[in-house]
Amino acid sequence: MSDNLLPPAICLMGPTASGKTDLAIEIAERLPCEIVSVDSALIYRGMDIGSAKPDAATLSRAPHRLIDIRDPAETYSAAEFRADVIEQMQGIVASGRIPLLVGGTMMYFKVLREGIADMPAGDQAVRDQIQADADRLGWAVLHEKLQQVDPIAAQKIHPNNPQRLMRALEVYEITGVALGEHWQKQAQSVDDLPCQLKQFAIIPGDRAALHARIEQRFNIMLEQGLVDEVRGLFERDDLHKDLPSMRSVGYRQVWEYLEGNLTYDEMVFRGIVATRNLAKRQLTWLRGWPEVTELSVGGQKNVDKVLNIIGFTSI
Repeated sequence: MSDNLLPPAICLMGPTASGKTDLAIEIAERLPCEIVSVDSALIYRGMDIGSAKPDAATLSRAPHRLIDIRDPAETYSAAEFRADVIEQMQGIVASGRIPLLVGGTMMYFKVLREGIADMPAGDQAVRDQIQADADRLGWAVLHEKLQQVDPIAAQKIHPNNPQRLMRALEVYEITGVALGEHWQKQAQSVDDLPCQLKQFAIIPGDRAALHARIEQRFNIMLEQGLVDEVRGLFERDDLHKDLPSMRSVGYRQVWEYLEGNLTYDEMVFRGIVATRNLAKRQLTWLRGWPEVTELSVGGQKNVDKVLNIIGFTSI
């Protein structure tokens, strides 16, 4: 089916603390939309405050799909997200409604738009061995190993990114084929998408104002009980700080505070800085994003702009 004949799906992207959820709810109140979360932290149960998960009242007003679908001890890959979100989109379209994909996990939006290479499932034994090697030798040494067996992936993966570095080494150990080769074979076709993606991004014009909102929101999270939330996770026997869930911004810093490695003030400072860095990375993604319509933070005409571009009038 030609893209022009497909029903629309709205993709609403933007950095953390830019107002995506509020705008999504405004859109959903004027269009027959169903919201689907595109956020790698919101998938985890029991991680509510630090992920800025919509509260019960908000979810009652505007239900979100793909939240609370994993325990923090579990992993969730971009490939799993793509399969799940396509299934959700198909169901929403079949009901005569419009998928509204909202979030800041740019890798998820990327694999949705471009597809993803056919990758092997994870192997815990292999991951455990890689982690043991990292503990013994350091991730810098493992990055050097990756450069030898997979220079394409090594060029794109920073030595300080253990999650991606582990996955690249794991893929090579399991298949004998470099991750970079999998990327090169990746199909660019999006023929399996049930919708034509209409992409929008909230782009803050005032970086200082965004930083102020980030600081304010982190402090509000602390007032709401973020430390106690993380303490409940910290006291579980099956979680550790190197899990993808516990590497989420805010959670990692509070975990290190609970370990005694940071003072409270250091934790607050690092949590705010980490969130600012996340926003910077998200904006870097968006600067090169194709076919995206920019929206302003809190813009009065944002909803009208979305409606006009997708060719709908409000209900």
